[in-house]
Amino acid sequence: MDYSFHDDDNVRDSRQVEKPALETTLATLQSIGEDVTAPALYYGLSGLAPSDLTHLTPVWEAIEAPKRHTLLTELAEASELNFEFDYRELGLFALNDPDSSVREAAIELLWEDESLDLMNRLLDLAHWDEAAQVRAAAVSALGRFVILGEYEEISKTEATRVQDAVIGILTNDDEDIDVRRRALEAIANSGHDIVNEAILDAYNGSEQKMKVSAIFAMGRTYDPEWQDIILREMNSSDPEIRYEAARSAGELEIKESVSYLGRLAVDGDREIQEVAIWSLGEIGGREALRILSGLAEDTEATKDDALLEAIEDAIGNASLVGDDLIFDEDDL
Repeated sequence: MDYSFHDDDNVRDSRQVEKPALETTLATLQSIGEDVTAPALYYGLSGLAPSDLTHLTPVWEAIEAPKRHTLLTELAEASELNFEFDYRELGLFALNDPDSSVREAAIELLWEDESLDLMNRLLDLAHWDEAAQVRAAAVSALGRFVILGEYEEISKTEATRVQDAVIGILTNDDEDIDVRRRALEAIANSGHDIVNEAILDAYNGSEQKMKVSAIFAMGRTYDPEWQDIILREMNSSDPEIRYEAARSAGELEIKESVSYLGRLAVDGDREIQEVAIWSLGEIGGREALRILSGLAEDTEATKDDALLEAIEDAIGNASLVGDDLIFDEDDL
């Protein structure tokens, strides 16, 4: 059976490849080399049954931890391209891995799981895991359960429980700063009374990491009161600050930020450039579309296909939002 492919198309459409037998998948794992992304693993590790884990465990434990981590990371990226991939059983299994980097990657792999079972696991990891990086990843993942509580997609009792846990971590001065900053970002997804005060305290405090997270959190509140701060910080000399300010400008749809974003869209930092393009698409309007169209022409000349795709996505989104006259399909 041929599992080879040359681009992301097969990852996007799993129907092109037949799921291999468990024995084939385990054999591929056993012979894993430096390249951990054999297509048989993308498809074979999707949709595992709980009973499959008995056979997987000894093979998994024999793989070096860095390769386990890389494999989970690659699978997470694949699952974002193709929603038919289902790595839930593997992710839950890997939450118990002895290596902290693998546990952290397992949390990322479970990015679309909204079950209360996972929420409870994340609460345990956020409080008790020995590695700060795992506690931070768990708290960050709890942010989506905070959102679910806001939309009443989980019970009020569960929503209150997750909010209280996140706030407890945020206000625990003995906790690692990386964990506390993720707690701030997570609770910003709620309308809790503590949010604005916590953001201001973090922004005005002495910890640079907390300031960066405060600007991220401003965007998550969808509160226009942060506009002046965000506009000011888009000129920061700190690239992390500029990045988060650019993102928050898009989330808050700050029209006054379009000219700033236009400058950041040609920033030498690729990540800042990409988030500025995304934000222009979120804000929309004549000026944003003009900037994006100019960027598209320049990017076509440099043959940067990845960036051109991001610009085209932003143009498509910008044409649907904003209060100004929007181009019709022929113009686009």
